[in-house]
Amino acid sequence: LHFKDVFEAAVMATCVQYRLVVRDVSTLQILHLFTCLDQVSHMEWSSDSLFILCAMYKRGLVQVWSLEQPDWHCKIDEGSIGLVCSQWSADGRHILNTTEFHLRITVWSLSTKAVSYIKYPKDCPKGVDFSKDGRYMALAERRDCKDHVSVFVCNDWHLFRHFETETQDLAGLQWSPNGCVLAVWDSCLEYKVLLYSLDGRFLSTYSAFEWSLGIKSVCWSPSSQFLAIGSYDEKVRILNHITWKKITQFEHPVTIDNTKATVYKEVERRPPVGSDELSIHNSGIGSTLLNTQSKYEICPLPIQIPAVKPDPDRANPKIGVSALAFSSDSRYMATKNDNMASAVWVWNMQKLRLEAVLEQISSVHCFQWDPKRPRLALCTGNSKLYLWSPGGCVSVQVPTEGKIYCATLLYYLKKHDSRNGKTNQVLIRPL
Repeated sequence: LHFKDVFEAAVMATCVQYRLVVRDVSTLQILHLFTCLDQVSHMEWSSDSLFILCAMYKRGLVQVWSLEQPDWHCKIDEGSIGLVCSQWSADGRHILNTTEFHLRITVWSLSTKAVSYIKYPKDCPKGVDFSKDGRYMALAERRDCKDHVSVFVCNDWHLFRHFETETQDLAGLQWSPNGCVLAVWDSCLEYKVLLYSLDGRFLSTYSAFEWSLGIKSVCWSPSSQFLAIGSYDEKVRILNHITWKKITQFEHPVTIDNTKATVYKEVERRPPVGSDELSIHNSGIGSTLLNTQSKYEICPLPIQIPAVKPDPDRANPKIGVSALAFSSDSRYMATKNDNMASAVWVWNMQKLRLEAVLEQISSVHCFQWDPKRPRLALCTGNSKLYLWSPGGCVSVQVPTEGKIYCATLLYYLKKHDSRNGKTNQVLIRPL
């Protein structure tokens, strides 16, 4: 950690079509302007915040830009084999490109210019995961109509372990924060979670029921003591790290009558506008004057949460717990039940009970915990950012012309503290 890293201002990268603009967060002054070869489909900061990756999936291109050396740049062309996904490795010096039809993953090194190839990657939502220390990468594979997992050492990308999993259709995998256990789960057609050690030994399995839609989301607690499993039956089951048995389960009832829980409801009002303000707004100046203001009110119990009955005849029914997130100290867990899309549930993991419910006016698009304190940020696709902490809730008006669909609070190892607001594509990080 250099002295200048602590006090240097944070920067923000915005990507609109083929332009990548890097600005100072405090002044919004343009620091760097990069021009890509085509419209950018995906952008991503490296883990040390020194490089920015811009992927153009339609052309099979990836360009990498450096903030320390703006004249340096890198272009990766996958050619006719195509490109469907591009991401950084944990060390921020390798790029993993997944080709069309998931034929292979190409690992490009920015340091040595070496290229490695990984065959048989499986096309699943969470098929790649890095251990928290960045030493290992777990990859889901499909060989001879069977699911496998390969564990690679990231410093030279050699194969460390390879084993077959007892899944019908592997849907995802995730390392525990301490890097000792790998959780693997089956598709939604079968409720099954399997747990393996770093060297591929089978540890345990858990299945809550059969012959019904199963797992929808999985999340480890930062302490690695709890594994939370969100299901299509609108419940969250918590497993312990000693016996891998269920210690409790949380339900999402329509009617909340728990007197120990606090329900916050968002209410909005439009501020009165005078003739002078109206003329300013119409002239294009001060476009946020007519924005609707909102605040939270504590609702008396019992209260009913708005719920939508899913259509059983349509694919991917809007039901079940699709999002789980633990606070950095593992004291709280936030969940979202899809058929109650406007509500976020906060659970107290020390007392194993419901702590609070945030009922929004619009559907919740994203939520994430502050990595330094028990504070939850969420957004609903408008120009506001909503924050919850054990002390209460607040609605923050963000001065932007666009809408916020993703909110992220990130602290990197070098005292990094950033917020991610998305208009087109926006990522904010500090130096």
